[in-house]
Amino acid sequence: MAEALTEALTPALNRAARLSIAPMMDWTDRHCRAFHRTLTRQALLYTEMVTADAILHGPRDRLLAYDAAEHPVALQLGGSDPAKLAAAVRAAAPYGYDEINLNLGCPSDRVQSGCFGAVLMRSPDLVAECLAAMIDAAPAGVEVTAKCRIGVDDDTPEEVLPAFLNRLRATGIRRVTIHARKAWLQGLSPKENREIPPLDYPLVLAMKRAFPDLHLSLNGGVATLAGAEALLAQGIDGVMIGRAAYHAPWDMLGRTDTAVWGTATPCPTATDALRRFLPYIEAELTKGARLHQITRHILGLFHGRPGGRHFRRILSEGASRPGAGVPLVEEALAAISEDP
Repeated sequence: MAEALTEALTPALNRAARLSIAPMMDWTDRHCRAFHRTLTRQALLYTEMVTADAILHGPRDRLLAYDAAEHPVALQLGGSDPAKLAAAVRAAAPYGYDEINLNLGCPSDRVQSGCFGAVLMRSPDLVAECLAAMIDAAPAGVEVTAKCRIGVDDDTPEEVLPAFLNRLRATGIRRVTIHARKAWLQGLSPKENREIPPLDYPLVLAMKRAFPDLHLSLNGGVATLAGAEALLAQGIDGVMIGRAAYHAPWDMLGRTDTAVWGTATPCPTATDALRRFLPYIEAELTKGARLHQITRHILGLFHGRPGGRHFRRILSEGASRPGAGVPLVEEALAAISEDP
């Protein structure tokens, strides 16, 4: 029965992964994901990376709880100890994530010091042990996936990446997201690692041809919805977008459901989307959230539109004040003179 459930769920997740929103530290928290879900019913959402140690020893509900409306939603884990990762997967099971993803791509010094993220691409045997342990621990129907780079430091990606994908496939992994840049583990900041190493889309597309049985998503440098559509048209299974979805959410996500899946968009305008999000804001405020914790994720909703700068200023200046609530959001919304 478990195998049948997995077979039933995987096509649905593969379909959702046609376009996904990247895990972004300090950004894709549950409030951000709830807002993004207002803009797209179809896209696969990812949490921020959460370390296995944090789940095992930290405030579990604060780290893992989310709104049921976020589905399909994936939990990204960081770690390099197979036993701890397996325990974290079991601890996360009651929360009902659709997917558990292992971070093999983050290049930050803090991540490297914990011996996980992109540095793990140098240890494919350890990666295989980690993934095998996670797969064994995952509940029936919950898929384990990976996110990696095309290589690290002085690697030759054309040699390293296919060997690495072969190793992942041997563990049972069937879905991988590839950030189409190398990670330089020394000398570049995380921000520079997102911008300076050159993108190599042709290599990722070549990997799809070489591994037709894997569902491969491409990440890195995708700044427009049209760019995502063009990559999908070239045969890649999915596109993962990051900062563009955060900074200009309406431009990237407002018409995504129609463009990528051919389904109706949840909201006809950005104003409609924000009004639909207001009950969520109100509910979270009654639970003790502060307004700025939520509205910091919507500042780019009217990016490039008349009144957008005023909208951002009202929220940026007022949302952290004591007692700030939905009326401030409505005041900011009134500043918009042209609705996209």
